[in-house]
Amino acid sequence: MTTTLNAGIEDQLKMTNRKLIGLDVDGTLVDHYGHMSPAIREVGNAVVAAGHEVVVATGRSLGATLPIVELLGIERGYAVCSNGGVTVRINAGSNGGYEVIDRRSFNPAPALKALRHRLPNAKYALEDIGGNFLSTERFQDASFGVEATGVTFEELLDATAVRLVVFSTDSTAEEFGDAVESIGLHGVTYSVGWTAWLDIAAQGVTKASGLEVLRAQLGVAIEDTLTIGDGRNDIEMLQWAGRGVAMGQAPDEVKAAADEITTTVEEDGAAAILRSLL
Repeated sequence: MTTTLNAGIEDQLKMTNRKLIGLDVDGTLVDHYGHMSPAIREVGNAVVAAGHEVVVATGRSLGATLPIVELLGIERGYAVCSNGGVTVRINAGSNGGYEVIDRRSFNPAPALKALRHRLPNAKYALEDIGGNFLSTERFQDASFGVEATGVTFEELLDATAVRLVVFSTDSTAEEFGDAVESIGLHGVTYSVGWTAWLDIAAQGVTKASGLEVLRAQLGVAIEDTLTIGDGRNDIEMLQWAGRGVAMGQAPDEVKAAADEITTTVEEDGAAAILRSLL
């Protein structure tokens, strides 16, 4: 009886002190080779076991997100994929292990036409509402999570998108960013990556927007939210969280959006922050 009572008190404490934790993947949980260190895996599992709501919040599409969810030991919970375009409920015991509970789509044609005019040699890939990827010039990336189907540029114009990716080998990230700024994209949300890489989602859709929907549904106070990230697509969620933490290797504008800065991914900076919750 005492054991049962103590367990009940512990569960109540877990709920009282529960945090909603949004974790970026590439450059935060895994290094630039896609490797998750034993330290991250161990502390990630411990934080999940402690009763915190750990949400993988990533630019990766669903198929590339699920292995990270599994490594962190999340058997029940949520993940925000495609920079907020897709939110899934994780249930390891159900058929497939997940259920898509939200999908935010948009018409990619205006952005595609503007981008092609300014970046004629760029490669394009599009995640459609069925979770399939369509790409030009045999463009493939591990973040897609599935093998992309080759299509013409004109076929992309007719699709409905959840995520649009643009990659150019002709420019640096800074030059690519300047080019995109000069286009003046409307009706979408976009972020430039480490290289000449552009991720586009529906207007107003970011990792932060996906996390905010979950926060409201779960009844977690904003001061009990924590996010960790290193990319420009993490800026909104770092600003949104009660405690936003930038990785040590993050660009200056990402660090400026955070409340604090941890060490680099090679130094397991995310692990140090997660340990502070235990």
